[in-house]
Amino acid sequence: QVQLVESGGGLVQAGESLRLACLVSGFNFEDYAVAWIRQASGKEREEVACIGSAGGTYADSVRGRFTISRNYIEKTVYLYMNRVKSEDAAVYTCATYETPRCGSGGMKFWGKGTPVTVSS
Repeated sequence: QVQLVESGGGLVQAGESLRLACLVSGFNFEDYAVAWIRQASGKEREEVACIGSAGGTYADSVRGRFTISRNYIEKTVYLYMNRVKSEDAAVYTCATYETPRCGSGGMKFWGKGTPVTVSS
């Protein structure tokens, strides 16, 4: 069965770094683009990054600070969060698109999410 399991969330100080991981199983890794989506209380859901057949894409809010990558051996998608800001605090969830291309269609499979808290 398809599973996406996030890890790496926690408390991080503003200006520091954190790495999130999304371990995927149950499907061919190359068949779906994988995105990181965050949602903070009182805010709209935002796709911060996605990695697919054409590489990585980023939201304006995180571009230049976050990096998404994938490890084909470990079947894990990572989100490297650098120089975090208070507005980065949210529950981060990984999810797959329906194709290998980011932004194509909707999300098909979702993880449960991992919370990120930012202190200052």
